[in-house]
Amino acid sequence: MVAASKTATAARAFPVAQSSLALGALGVVYGDIGTSPLYAFREALNSAGTGDAAVLGVLSLILWALILVISVKYGVFVLRADNHGEGGILALLALLNPRRPSTHWRHAYAIMAGLLGAGLLYGDGAITPAISVLSAVEGITIYTPHLESLILPITVAILAALFAVQRQGTARVGIVFGPVILVWFIVLGLLGLGGIVRQPHVLAAISPAHAVAYLADAGPATALAVIGGVFLAVTGGEALYADMGHFGRFPIRLAWFSVVLPGLVLNYLGQGALMLGDPAGISSPFYQLAPEWAHWPLVVLATMATVIASQAIISGAFSLTQQAVQLGFLPRMRIVQTSRHERGQVYVPFVNWGLGLLTVGTVAAFRSSDALAGAYGLAVSLLMVITTVLTALVARRWGWRRRTVYSLVAFFLVIDFGFLAANLVKIEHGGWFPLLVASGITFIMLTWWRGQQLAEQARGPWRMSAASFEALLQANPPHRVPGTAVFLTRSTSNIPRILVHHLKHNRVLHERVFLVSVVTAEVPRVPQKHRAEHSDVASGIYRIVLRFGFMEQPDVPWGLILASSARQCPEIDPSEVTYYVGRETVIPSAARPGMAVWREALYAFLSRNAELSAAYFGLPLDQVVEVGIPIEI
Repeated sequence: MVAASKTATAARAFPVAQSSLALGALGVVYGDIGTSPLYAFREALNSAGTGDAAVLGVLSLILWALILVISVKYGVFVLRADNHGEGGILALLALLNPRRPSTHWRHAYAIMAGLLGAGLLYGDGAITPAISVLSAVEGITIYTPHLESLILPITVAILAALFAVQRQGTARVGIVFGPVILVWFIVLGLLGLGGIVRQPHVLAAISPAHAVAYLADAGPATALAVIGGVFLAVTGGEALYADMGHFGRFPIRLAWFSVVLPGLVLNYLGQGALMLGDPAGISSPFYQLAPEWAHWPLVVLATMATVIASQAIISGAFSLTQQAVQLGFLPRMRIVQTSRHERGQVYVPFVNWGLGLLTVGTVAAFRSSDALAGAYGLAVSLLMVITTVLTALVARRWGWRRRTVYSLVAFFLVIDFGFLAANLVKIEHGGWFPLLVASGITFIMLTWWRGQQLAEQARGPWRMSAASFEALLQANPPHRVPGTAVFLTRSTSNIPRILVHHLKHNRVLHERVFLVSVVTAEVPRVPQKHRAEHSDVASGIYRIVLRFGFMEQPDVPWGLILASSARQCPEIDPSEVTYYVGRETVIPSAARPGMAVWREALYAFLSRNAELSAAYFGLPLDQVVEVGIPIEI
């Protein structure tokens, strides 16, 4: 009886918990794609024309893009490729073991493709807030055209405020996101339903025959331009995968199929119905769907929705940066944990203000959502191609049948390359901007990744094996002083250069010496029982390997407490430890094989400006001794 009661309670609790997560997913995951009706249908129709065949053809293209790209590709296929529940382009890359040594050309190309995808997300992050907020604020000119001069100042003010409050943390900033976006999708559906009632024959667009017929009749140039506009309706689809770790696969699917997809479909059909009845509505079909009395409330709601859409991409940039730093693709940066309960909620000051300046600069340069639409889409379409290919590689590693994988990939790549080809024509109209941002960031990531490899090779000859070090101690026993010393080292087997350097020049050792290595695992989070590994090296010298996931911020003092709880490991009091940390000075050299000297100089610059190891690993600064070490690459 009791067991049955507990089962019933758990059964009731499960849908409640999933529904709560689905509501949260509305605010974080679907803000971007949810604000696409503000501009996507208008931009596609500007290229297609306002005839009935064009309206039905464009509508059909948008509806089937939502079904095939978002519902099938991401909702069914890509969401399966999770890394212990975590998603996103770098989680996908981690599944391919990018740090495992390999000389196969496919391994190198997979890494470059994954890093390019990460760079494209940053490029998209500079444009999404700009076009989203700008398109919403432009609604004030529908009935008050004399206020047009205020559009740019209001947009910049909203964006500045948005980036200024990021330091408060995602939890505080996003406390009302889910309910607001839920209201937004309800309003989208109701507005669209009103248009459909007035022009019910718009429902014919549900048939894909209209999409096929329109593309067959349109010339190649027009068809590409229209497809480029249609693609704006599916931008934001990457968020389904990128934010999977925050909400889970089922809640994301639940929110999409129960709320988001119906709201979008109804609104696009409503906009199409408006155009069938009044082609003059092309200037702003979204706002003209609403009665005049609802215009200003709708502008306010749309602005709130676009701010939320912008928040999603900003939070995603923070999470992406943390993953890149942990996986060794970016230098260490200051990462602030903004929640005591959710370790994934972080704030990265450098990324926040860099992205903020890029976004405001983008608004100032392009000045309208129409102009920004020309720059928007190219980065996302290329990212979708990369996601499809990497997901296929992961599926093959998981043992999926080759025929199944290749069939699915071929089908999705036809769609992806169609969107990519349509967006390539945007390069001269602003599409170069996100590509420039993405290329710069990708180049920096590749330089840092390769520089780290060269630096590790240069450290090798300076390290000493444990056996040689023990022989050295026996031959020349150093003076042992009271206390505990912790030497941070990248190596998990040899004696680090910093300890050899310390012994050579100071000729003393503490009574207890711990060699601590921090290893980033290729999983989002490491269970506490697998966090610390302890072993003996020599008399009074011990090795501790601390493992953290790529979604976790390393905390060495906390890791030492966990390690000292093991029976075989000596007890450690972190408050009485002296931490020895190496501060490397990278010296570029043309005499050593590796990168071009100017790239080595760039790596040296990045290394000098990376966050100090002591701060990054959570060490108490008043207990740290920093030792300068030159290293030639």
